[in-house]
Amino acid sequence: MRFLKTGFVMVATAVAAMGLNAQSGTNSGIAQQARIAELQSRLAVTQTLSSSRQLAVGQELAMARASGMAARTQLAALGSSLARQSLESRALAARVGSSFGFSGARSFEALNIPESWDAQDPADSLYRAARRALNDRSYRAAIRMYSEIRANHPSSTYVGDSYYWQAQALFRQGGGSDMNQAVDLLRSQMDRYPDAPTVGDARALLVRIQSQQAQRGNASAAAAVAQSASSGCEDDEDSMRSAALSALLQMDSERAAPILREVLRDRDECSVELREQAIFLLAQNPDPETVELLLDLAHRNPDPSEKVREAAVFWLSQVDSEEALDALLSILESGTAGEGIQERAIFAISQHDSDRVSRILRDYAGRADVPTELRRNAIHWIGQRPGSAEFLRSLYNSVDDREIREQVLFAVSQSRSDESRAWLLERALDTSEDTEVRKNALFWAGQTGAPTADVLRIYRTAEDVELREQAIFVLAQTRSTEAVDAMMDIARNEETRELKERAIFWLGQSRDPRVAEFLLELIRGG
Repeated sequence: MRFLKTGFVMVATAVAAMGLNAQSGTNSGIAQQARIAELQSRLAVTQTLSSSRQLAVGQELAMARASGMAARTQLAALGSSLARQSLESRALAARVGSSFGFSGARSFEALNIPESWDAQDPADSLYRAARRALNDRSYRAAIRMYSEIRANHPSSTYVGDSYYWQAQALFRQGGGSDMNQAVDLLRSQMDRYPDAPTVGDARALLVRIQSQQAQRGNASAAAAVAQSASSGCEDDEDSMRSAALSALLQMDSERAAPILREVLRDRDECSVELREQAIFLLAQNPDPETVELLLDLAHRNPDPSEKVREAAVFWLSQVDSEEALDALLSILESGTAGEGIQERAIFAISQHDSDRVSRILRDYAGRADVPTELRRNAIHWIGQRPGSAEFLRSLYNSVDDREIREQVLFAVSQSRSDESRAWLLERALDTSEDTEVRKNALFWAGQTGAPTADVLRIYRTAEDVELREQAIFVLAQTRSTEAVDAMMDIARNEETRELKERAIFWLGQSRDPRVAEFLLELIRGG
């Protein structure tokens, strides 16, 4: 009875694998691409520079199920190039630039128009139609219908917001008279419906439109933008002032820079978010005065907000001076700096060209008195520097912490040398190592191009089923004829059912033309 059940499972697995094989260029590929896109999106919006943490999360996701395996490799590549991608810069740019439309070419973000909320309101159906038209970019229809809400249903609960959404449609339509009408609508909303949910957005849109008008030569609009940028920092005006600062910087950087510096000096008056954005804007074209200000904010006279200090520390990565490096080292060694700030200090140090950088990072990675996560960050960035593999291998032998050891495995794999590959395979074969460490070593050896014969040697000698399953996965990722031969041999002859199923599953992902016939053969011999 047990034989029949096992045979049935094998046939079912083979049938499923055939389906996967047939769809390897469609459903499976699409699913993997979607998963990769999702993980990339999550990386892009994160404000942390802890690539080692991201890699750890990615590895858990990837090794859990097949759908994550391709994404795991992609995450590794993303982690390796994180320094050049500058994720925090991209996240801030998205918030500061794209959200206010200052990305160079004229472009618009997607609108998040609330759905209708009062079915009994006489303008409910008209609002829904206007919303649909605006989402479909039928701007003329949307303009007409939002205007009709006010004209035909003046007591409607939709009237207050209709000003803002009609102004959005006019702005996106883009003509000179459209811009003027949009400004009038936004000012009317602020005067007549100051409590409307969209009033805060309306202030930002007003500055955005005025900046467009100013770029077309409208002097009064330029003056309005400058006045908004120089205004006070009341909480309900922050979004408007932020937009004005962004617009002014685009229009007249020399005029904007002193205002931005004043925002950062008046620490008790402006919001934390506004100061973060001011740092980002100034750091795009740093001059000596900006560098001095960053050093003050990060180290000499630290900003009271940890988020602002983190932003200042991050941007010191772009300041290639010994003074900046000294400041970052002091921050790193400070017992009072938060872990987020120290994390960014490690990143910023790693970006400097000084000969001191490798020594600073290596000294820090070797310290047992600092948090594990920070040591892992240091090890990650060491792995990105040429000639670090020998140091990393020696560090591995001096630490007992499993998380640190796993991070060293990844960092060693980045050198992609024959010597590092052989060392990783030795760790995978070492029975004194923890199973998870051995699995990680095998995975990274596979990513560096470990020969099929070496992976098979681990498969055949290992007693741990999890490690053998990992070896099958590494074979599957190799995609060579020899690896496919090895998996077919496992599918035919392996006695452990779980391993046989794994081999059949991964064969179903292969594009080797022999696989379909092999799976049919398994089914017929079920």
